[in-house]
Amino acid sequence: MKFAFSNCKISLAAMVIGAGCTFVIPASAAQDPAYEAFLEGNYLTALKKAKEAAAKGDPAAHTLIGELYNSGLGVARDQKTAAEWYGKAAKLGDANAQLALGVLLSEGRGVKQDKARAADFFEKAAGKGLASAQYNFALVLIEGRVRNPDLPAAISWLEKAASQDHGQALYDLAGLYQKGAGVAKDQVKAVDFLKRAAALDHASAQVEYAIIQFNGRGVEKDEPAAIKLFKSAAHKGNPVAQNRLARIYAHGAGVKEDPLEAAKWHLLARTAGASDFWLDLYVAKLTDKQRTAAEKAAEEWAAAHAGGQVLSR
Repeated sequence: MKFAFSNCKISLAAMVIGAGCTFVIPASAAQDPAYEAFLEGNYLTALKKAKEAAAKGDPAAHTLIGELYNSGLGVARDQKTAAEWYGKAAKLGDANAQLALGVLLSEGRGVKQDKARAADFFEKAAGKGLASAQYNFALVLIEGRVRNPDLPAAISWLEKAASQDHGQALYDLAGLYQKGAGVAKDQVKAVDFLKRAAALDHASAQVEYAIIQFNGRGVEKDEPAAIKLFKSAAHKGNPVAQNRLARIYAHGAGVKEDPLEAAKWHLLARTAGASDFWLDLYVAKLTDKQRTAAEKAAEEWAAAHAGGQVLSR
C-alpha cells in the first residue's frame, strides 16, 4: 500500500472530493465577483476583484489569490507569492489556505520545507472538515516523523475522509482492512472500500476491484463490469490494468479476441514497467503487419495520453 500526500488544486465544482485535494468554493461564490470571474476563466479580473476583497479582510479572497499564483492562472506561476497569500488566509482561519500552505511546506515549494508546520496546518484544516487535510494528517500520524505515531487516530482521520468519498483514503482503508493493520481483518469491508474507491475513478482501486469482480471472489462474478474498470484504469496509464487488458484481448476472455488490441496494450504496459513473458511470446507470433499496426496504435495512444513517451521494443 502506497501513501501519498494530497496536493491542493482548486476545483470548478462547488465541492469535489477525490484522490487529490478538496477545494471548497464558498457558497456565496455565485454572488462573489472574484470567484464569479474565476469560474468564467477571467483570471486577471478575478485577481483584481480578489485583491479588492482581500483589502477588506476576506479570507477566501486571500486564498483565491494564492491559488491564482500557485497555478499560474492569469499571472506567472509564483509559489513564493502563493505561499504568502495562503499564509495570510490561513491566519484568518481559511481551511483551504491551511491545507494548501501545508502542502507547500511539506514539499518545500515556495517556502522552506517544514514538515512540522505542515502537520499543524493539516490538523487545523482537518478539524474544519476538509477531506484531503484529514487524509494528509492521517499520513502524518502514520509516518510518525514530526508527530508521535498513532495508527488508531490515523485510521479515524482516514475514515472521516472516506466518509466524504476521498478516493485515496478509501483505497488505503481497504488495504488496512485487508491486512488487518490497526484494525480487525475484514475482507468484506476491504472489498467495499475498494468498490467505493473504484467508483470514484481511483485507478489502483479499479484494477484491484476489477480482478475480484472478474474472478468472482467475494463478489458476484461480472466480467463485462470488470473489463470496463480495466479499460478505465488502462486509459489512465495504469500498467497493471494495461497488462490485464492485453491478456483479456489475447485470450478473448469476455471480449472478442483481438491480437491488435492485445499487442497494443502489452507494448504500453511493458514500457511502463509491467513485463509479461507470455505476452512477449504472443506478440512475437503475430505477423509483421500485425506487429507494425500494434506498434503504431501504441505510439498514437502514448502521444495522446502519456506525453508522447517512446515505446520500448
